[in-house]
Amino acid sequence: MVHHDIVIVGTGSGNAVVNESFADLSVGLVEERRAGGTCLNYGCIPSKMLIYAAGVADTAAAADRYNVDAELRGVRWRELRDRVFGRTDQHSDEGRKDREDGAYTTFYSGRAEFTGPRALLVEASDGTRTELTADRVVLANGGRPVIPDVVAESGLPFETSDTIMRVDEPPQRLAVLGGGYIAAELAHVFASAGSEIVVIEQSDTLLGGPQDDEIRQRYTEIARERYDLRLGAGLESLDGAPGRLRLRLDDGSTVEADTLLVAAGRRPNSDRLNLGAAGVDTRDDGRIVVDEFCRTTADGVFALGDVSAPIPLKHVANREAEVVSHNLLHPDRMRAVDHDLVPSAVFADPQMASVGLTESRCRDTHPDYLVGRTPYGDVAYGWAMRDDTGLCKVLVDRDSHRILGAHIMGPQAASLIQIFVVAMQFGVRADDLAHQPYWIHPALTEVVENALRDVREPS
Repeated sequence: MVHHDIVIVGTGSGNAVVNESFADLSVGLVEERRAGGTCLNYGCIPSKMLIYAAGVADTAAAADRYNVDAELRGVRWRELRDRVFGRTDQHSDEGRKDREDGAYTTFYSGRAEFTGPRALLVEASDGTRTELTADRVVLANGGRPVIPDVVAESGLPFETSDTIMRVDEPPQRLAVLGGGYIAAELAHVFASAGSEIVVIEQSDTLLGGPQDDEIRQRYTEIARERYDLRLGAGLESLDGAPGRLRLRLDDGSTVEADTLLVAAGRRPNSDRLNLGAAGVDTRDDGRIVVDEFCRTTADGVFALGDVSAPIPLKHVANREAEVVSHNLLHPDRMRAVDHDLVPSAVFADPQMASVGLTESRCRDTHPDYLVGRTPYGDVAYGWAMRDDTGLCKVLVDRDSHRILGAHIMGPQAASLIQIFVVAMQFGVRADDLAHQPYWIHPALTEVVENALRDVREPS
């Protein structure tokens, strides 16, 4: 049995908990898969590298729209894939080696589960078992894709966001089960690489979560022009053979595809930890119960990221890692995590980004709200881009002129939303933000300025 001062399960944002400030302590890090976690290896980093390349391909394909003679000859998928994962795999391997060679860190490869309070058993893929104990434990082992029973029980092959980005060739016809942000982003990648896309979604519109209904509806109409959308339908059965899949939907229709991407949501990996042995409680949705300091219900056990957070986003996990790092070193003056005003973005085509309340939520909680809208096409840079779908929307409290929420769809949305994030965080009034700073002309930021100046009664 090996004892450490701290054991961290999961090396995504969990790896960021420890730094040179922990050099006087003994730290064990446990990782079941590749070092670096979901974002680096299976999620936001490789997907955005692929999405950027998809955008380049889309620009070439649409060059004639800008009076430029160009031709898209194709996407060299294997070279693109190998460049992307060559970079991320190298970073993962180097990160693991740094921890293996660290003066105060020990790296354990395998799955960890509790055997008692702050006692863990780590089992490696070769069957090697190591018993660990610790004064304090940090749970940061993330989440995984949800696989509906109808897919799992079919015995037929399928892909998830963990696997599809590493395929050898783009599918000819890709069926995407689910209509959330992962589905939107990966559909864009493979459509740009030449795949025919079918999206199956139980809701009548794509996306959900923090996205405003107006943005969702606009994106759904754009997607309808590009993909075969099967909305308001669920998967009833899956049969056929590898490479010749047949999906029967509960509306009576059938979808044929050579590849199925399951993007039906994610679940926390709490069920893999044997939490009952440690006295760690979970919520009904599987998330580990934590307080504002990221402490679980078990003494000396913390949790962060997708395994416990109410908002499963990487920047939330990173913030929680900062807080846990501080709280481990300073138990007498702990910091709390604030989950208010967490922005989100969808890196599809077009991009979408949100922070704060949606308009439907405003109707319920701030019925006297005001709304401002500016289409991208109404500002000079929008003219340059010939954009006819983008929109910036801001929701404002009538009395205080406090910004309640903001929603953007169009190029650079994930960057533009940060203006609203900062203003809301520091209580800048919408009218002050509109009129006091200089706004560079003719930069795209004018869509933000003009939406703020446009604030009026909702129509």
